[in-house]
Amino acid sequence: MVMTPGIRKFALTAHVMSSVGWLGAVAAFLALALTGLTSADASRVRSAYVAMELTGWAIIVPLSLASPLTGLIQSLGTTWGLFRHYWVLIKLVITVPATALLLLHMQPVGHLARVVADTTLAQGELAGLRIQLVADAAAAILVLLVATTLSIYKPRGLTPYGRRKQGEENGSVAERQSAGGTAWGRYVVFAILGLVLLVIVIHLVGGGLHGH
Repeated sequence: MVMTPGIRKFALTAHVMSSVGWLGAVAAFLALALTGLTSADASRVRSAYVAMELTGWAIIVPLSLASPLTGLIQSLGTTWGLFRHYWVLIKLVITVPATALLLLHMQPVGHLARVVADTTLAQGELAGLRIQLVADAAAAILVLLVATTLSIYKPRGLTPYGRRKQGEENGSVAERQSAGGTAWGRYVVFAILGLVLLVIVIHLVGGGLHGH
């Protein structure tokens, strides 16, 4: 069902606000993670990891759920659809795993916050976990920047399903005209999907979860 213009603008506003807020909150999370890793001031390290847990649960997690949800509503309620265009599909492919990994990594953030609340971290203590949090935050920013860029530029490229639906709606001529812009989109979605899977595999093999 296509949304009315007023509802569509409201959904778009909610999606943009949650997505931009998510990106900004992750950037703040990265700054805190870097502070906790590099600072020699015990009180600053303690404050950084406590603030990371608060920022994660109070801001990042709600926004990470709101952004895909509002994007899903917007896709299903407009002519863009969810599976018609490669750029929409790519956003779905990269944001859903990013949200899942975020929820998974809130556990080690909470662990660090509890540790610094009870004791002082020595220089280099839990270094693997602290470096992992920096790497995760940097990777999350990269994913969100890609998603934001796709939302702005909306590159051409219809999926096979999108071509079929457009052909049904507009006739075979429109289908032939749109076919030329789809090949690169298929390669891009496979490349990004492969990159996301590679990051996940490297993270798991590298002991990211075991180190938590």
